[in-house]
Amino acid sequence: MSTASPRIALVTGAARGIGLGIAERLARDGAHVVITDVIPEVEASAKALSAKGHSVTAIIGDVADEAWCVETVARVQRELGALDILVNNAGISPKKDGRKILIRDTDLDSWNKVFAVNITGAFLLCREATPAMQEKGWGRVVNISSQSARTRADIAGSAYAASKSAMIGFSRVLASEVGRSGVTVNCIAPGRIESPMQAVAGAEATREYVSRIPVGRIGVAADIAATVAFLTSDEAGFITGATLDVTGGFFMG
Repeated sequence: MSTASPRIALVTGAARGIGLGIAERLARDGAHVVITDVIPEVEASAKALSAKGHSVTAIIGDVADEAWCVETVARVQRELGALDILVNNAGISPKKDGRKILIRDTDLDSWNKVFAVNITGAFLLCREATPAMQEKGWGRVVNISSQSARTRADIAGSAYAASKSAMIGFSRVLASEVGRSGVTVNCIAPGRIESPMQAVAGAEATREYVSRIPVGRIGVAADIAATVAFLTSDEAGFITGATLDVTGGFFMG
């Protein structure tokens, strides 16, 4: 990432796991990264990255809160400048005893909460951030979808799979609206990745998954971070509206 001044990036759900890995990669490549999460741990994560010499700022908040999304983008613009990169990574996937919750057992409040975090939050932040990207003629949006949106969901529940499918459709529409302004919008659909979220399903689920994956391992945060780094680079300017499957070959679509 070589620009006259550091690019400004916002990564949600970045206190740990995939989001933290993405944030560290972007920071290592020279961006000033704002990391957000609903859990206070995000502040310690920012301090740890800053201690490595990276330029990282933390903001605590819930992407499902419209007022917070509006103020967060406005705050970044006031303090750092217009966003260049937005990575919508925040997501939740409710489980029951480590297993997906069946549709017949899913209550409406739980369904709505998953959609509020997994897709509505992305919509709100994109709505607030992309106009400034369009004005300056350059921007990169990467929305984290899921393998569960691409094929049968064995571990994720219906709300998670449906919300991640919605992410792909939303991203395609946004890509078509902002593309002529130099802004690209793409999705990444990760397979099983080492993270606090996947750990809930347990070791047996991981072993069974590995037995069916061509590369013979589950993914790590760095696999997703490297994909984000490419999609947010100048070299990826001709890619938009796409969904990149990062699954080790588990899904080949």
